[in-house]
Amino acid sequence: MKPYPCSHLVLAAILPTVLLACSSSPGPVVPVAPPPSFQPVASPNPVVPPTGISLDTVRAGRFDFGKMWTFEFPPVDYFRDEYGFTPDRAWFDRARLGALRLPNCSASFVSPNGLVMTNHHCVRDGVAEVSRPGEDLIYNGFFAKTLADERVLEDTHVDQLIDILDVTDEVEARLRGVSDEDRFDAQEDVFSEVQDRITEERGGEAAGINVEVISLFAGGHYSAYVFRRYSNLKLVAAPELQIGFYGGDPDNFTYPRYNLDFSFLRVYDDEGHPLQTDDYFKLDDDGLEPGDPVFVVGNPGSTSRLQTVAELEFRRDVSDKGVLEFVNRRIDVLQAFADAQPAVAERMDLVNTIFRLQNTQKAYRGQLKGLADPVIITKRTRSQEELQDSLEQPGRASEYGGLIERLAELQRTKRAQAAGYGSFLGLTSEEYEAPTLSRALLAVQVMNVSRGGNPDAASGMRTRFRAIDDVPAELDIALMAARFQEWAAGYGQDTPWVQSILQGRTAEEAARAIHARSLMADSATAVAAVDSGNLDPSDPAIAVVMAYIPPFSAFQQVLGRVSPEEERIAAKLGRARMELYGTTHVPPDATFSLRIADGVVTGFPYNGTIAPAFTTLYGLYDRHYSFDAQYPDSSESPWALPERWLPVPADLDLTKEVDFVFTADIIGGNSGSPVLDQDLEVVGLVFDGNMESLPGDYIYLPELNRAVAVDVRGIVEALAKVYDMSGLVSELRTGQIVR
Repeated sequence: MKPYPCSHLVLAAILPTVLLACSSSPGPVVPVAPPPSFQPVASPNPVVPPTGISLDTVRAGRFDFGKMWTFEFPPVDYFRDEYGFTPDRAWFDRARLGALRLPNCSASFVSPNGLVMTNHHCVRDGVAEVSRPGEDLIYNGFFAKTLADERVLEDTHVDQLIDILDVTDEVEARLRGVSDEDRFDAQEDVFSEVQDRITEERGGEAAGINVEVISLFAGGHYSAYVFRRYSNLKLVAAPELQIGFYGGDPDNFTYPRYNLDFSFLRVYDDEGHPLQTDDYFKLDDDGLEPGDPVFVVGNPGSTSRLQTVAELEFRRDVSDKGVLEFVNRRIDVLQAFADAQPAVAERMDLVNTIFRLQNTQKAYRGQLKGLADPVIITKRTRSQEELQDSLEQPGRASEYGGLIERLAELQRTKRAQAAGYGSFLGLTSEEYEAPTLSRALLAVQVMNVSRGGNPDAASGMRTRFRAIDDVPAELDIALMAARFQEWAAGYGQDTPWVQSILQGRTAEEAARAIHARSLMADSATAVAAVDSGNLDPSDPAIAVVMAYIPPFSAFQQVLGRVSPEEERIAAKLGRARMELYGTTHVPPDATFSLRIADGVVTGFPYNGTIAPAFTTLYGLYDRHYSFDAQYPDSSESPWALPERWLPVPADLDLTKEVDFVFTADIIGGNSGSPVLDQDLEVVGLVFDGNMESLPGDYIYLPELNRAVAVDVRGIVEALAKVYDMSGLVSELRTGQIVR
């Protein structure tokens, strides 16, 4: 399973709708005061330290802000002091050029013939895409014995970072004098212009060049990343889902693990031949041992480690809490429907939807548990106190003084709109919102822009409107009822606008009545109403939208005022950290841009015992047989082995390592990252983190945080002895295609 950061890919589809779902209101926006029943979230209650721990003794750690080092600011001195070797620029260039980025994950070249290694879960959609009639490659796996057997993957690409340019002065010069309110839009325009200029200078998109401006240190530094994009990809190998996701959701974010989460792709050149490249990582399957240093090169998605304590407390009490409650309720709704109508749920692929939500649920539970840990909050408080003392010194106070206090004031402002954070998530989400309400929201927007005489905007909204698919009535009603429950819980059941929706009924009764009477409940009648211009504001679903728009607009207005100032302060604090600590002492937050993280192979204490650094194929079979009796139907067991693995192949070496853990700093987006030794030879493949790593969004604790990787020795053993892919193994070892 992907590190929880890939749970952020789920939330990326949810959270932006808070700001974007109602870009046009049906009339003047009238600020709405919080209803009498609503009480703003109080200031955080004091947290009690665990027994035997005095918070007075807690100090900030050197690596609390992580070890996701950037390639523009490589930590050469730290590597020398920590590991006894001093990598030169050529070493970092080799590490950078061998690494790749998929749209959702990381990857790497592992042969001179364009062979790419990444996780199974990173290409699962592609495996399904290349399945032919009568095939189910997700469950049965795919292994191309020859180049001719490899199958084309449409609509995907990998990016190779070929250059990094410092554009800080150019960006800052263009943004000088821009107001806080206009900075975001102006910054996007500047980024676009810089990207276009450099793209053309490097040969243009026709030459495969793609440029992104990356903000580091919350805007303290800007780099232009020049990528070479490869879009001609084929699938080479991917194991069965039961092997690529062994242990399922129960094992997700845990260790020990026995998961072979790997796959192989190949990049082809414009003439249709395997890409020839010198930028690849050789295989090292001779052996990795506890205590060995290792390095991860990948694209961690997003972290918030430079946030202030007040911002973290707001997440704990309001925003992250709201996300978890939203996810919990959607899981309940979808699971109840799947249990009641399994055949329909299978056709809708609800299993994968529920799994993504469960992944997010586990991640946010871990994050919130960490945010409630007094030791973690105290560590962050200590580092903030040190920063604040430095900012108040003569020479800095005029520019940086009071910024941390101002951020705390802004969090208090947002707390007054706490109900909105749990009430307006996912309003336009295709998977988590009732289609009836999604259509009603777009219908209101269509009416609004049509009155405003904007035919282009109306046309785009009609296209989105027609794209909303029907779902079974019972699921639509259940999702609608869940939304009504959120509004009643957040704003109070007696609040006038909530009362106007419920009208004395339960949430389910109201949802059922609205579904029965609204034209928006059926795609055909809804599209006909929109196309004919016969939208009726009294339609019960449209009336629901009209009821919630005023509080939603008030919520948006607060965010619209606060967010730009938060971004400006964060950028100033980022520049201050650079001035105080330099660029190799405190790394910037992750931005799905290429980083290198270091660590050592080692187990960790858990459940009163010790997790080993490595697991073996013996353990894989033990999990299968230990749960065999519990699951008479093996198709229901997350630990059942596929047919190819049973009985145990006679020559399979069960002592071979399957997975291992190490202390490198990773997060979502690192899925598929190569794990390298000091010689930049690949020894593993990142696919997850342990449960203790879940607070990694805001702090890195090397004592317990562990990255989990597939060991290349297990991959090679499986390819050779189970999947009869000796040719692929030979290519990995020699660099020669022999198939």
